Amino acid sequence: MNLLITLSTSEPETAYNAFRLATFARKKGDTVSVFLIAKGVDIEQLQDERFDVRGQAEQLLQAGGAIQACGTCLKLRNSAGSQVCPLSTMQALYDLVAGADRIVSF
Repeated sequence: MNLLITLSTSEPETAYNAFRLATFARKKGDTVSVFLIAKGVDIEQLQDERFDVRGQAEQLLQAGGAIQACGTCLKLRNSAGSQVCPLSTMQALYDLVAGADRIVSF
């Protein structure tokens, strides 16, 4: 399955669970992409003792999953992106949506 997860929140527990699902699906052999949009691009600034969002995102990358982030949303926050939160475009999101078998939004 080609799974796309869109994440538009910076709420730690929700973001953590989005990445848990993504990593789980990747380990099952699925192609997994996470697209961060709106407040979702803030995941690197999240700090919560119970929910290691950055750690979960890194696990997804190590498992072969992909993460992209809305360039406009990053620029609104004066961010150029990073390895965990790489700058992307609406065209890339469109292509992910067009190619996905399933889309889950958080």
